[in-house]
Amino acid sequence: GINIEAELRVSQKADLTGSHTGPNVQYCFQDRNSSCIKAFLSTSIYITLYIFFSLISAVTVFLNLLVIISISHFKQLHTTTNLLILSLAASDLLVGLIVIPVMTVATMEPCWGFGEYFCVFHTYIACLSPSLSLGNLVLISIDRYVAVCDPLLYHSKITTTRITCCISITWCCCIIYRAANIKYFVNVQVPRSRCLKEFFIVEGIISVNIIYIVITMVVPCSIIITLYMKIFVVARSQARTVFSKEAASVSCVKTLQANKSKRKAAKTLSIVVFNYFICWIPFLFSFFLYFLIDMFLSYFLIFLPIVNSLINPIIYAFFYPWFKVTAKLFLNLKIRLSNGLVNSLFIIHVSLLPHLF
Repeated sequence: GINIEAELRVSQKADLTGSHTGPNVQYCFQDRNSSCIKAFLSTSIYITLYIFFSLISAVTVFLNLLVIISISHFKQLHTTTNLLILSLAASDLLVGLIVIPVMTVATMEPCWGFGEYFCVFHTYIACLSPSLSLGNLVLISIDRYVAVCDPLLYHSKITTTRITCCISITWCCCIIYRAANIKYFVNVQVPRSRCLKEFFIVEGIISVNIIYIVITMVVPCSIIITLYMKIFVVARSQARTVFSKEAASVSCVKTLQANKSKRKAAKTLSIVVFNYFICWIPFLFSFFLYFLIDMFLSYFLIFLPIVNSLINPIIYAFFYPWFKVTAKLFLNLKIRLSNGLVNSLFIIHVSLLPHLF
């Protein structure tokens, strides 16, 4: 099997500087000199960082819950694309509920006090969430590719049943795959005093790390990039026909308006994909450049992918009118009205804003 070694960067630097020795050194477990050294922050920095990360966690949970509730409640939003957005929001919700709070405690506190099994569980969720997000982004890119490049057959090819099956398969595969990988973390002899501060690498085998990244990131990202490149080539050619003489008839105008709506949706979701790449590519490079990265930069690269889960619902708020409408209904407590009145109000709002979707 693959032997995985957990290397603590802070401890490595302490070994080099000899800071482990000294009468004033405090360990997480005083009876074990092999445990981590307590590193204390000033009270002001400690409180400020806790408030900051708590706000990020709360906002991430709130916004993604708003997306999930909006799509789930209104039948008008039960489209194939929105089901994919719902699945993506669910994976982002896991980040806000579990990953961010636990990662904050593991980073801020000098010692890990929740045991090895909870550390493994947190690591499992932290690895599962990006896999789910990437799987959903692959499905979204396929959905947008068919919608823009083959619009006449879109409703026959992309059905609610098929999308639901694809989402279920994606979640099952990611859960099983990460569960199979997590056993390597369980086999690691992790001291009880640390969890997140370890950097897991395959001992002495860089090629295995490369294969792992190629399978889990490069291949899915290549599929996404290829499909979106084709989407924008087709969208550009369709845009040129807007001012052509063939668009004079009413039927052609309606067709062009429908295509424009699909192109706009593809553009919005491409921003979501671009945001994912920006947040994750620096983290992936750290797998190979970990020996050049100091402690503070490593923490920044760890927290950068988390920002992706916060930005996604913000993108929806700026580019999707349906999210603005439903958010206002929930925030104004109009959701407590009768379903008929709420649905009528929603239909009125959406009918006034079709050109923005």
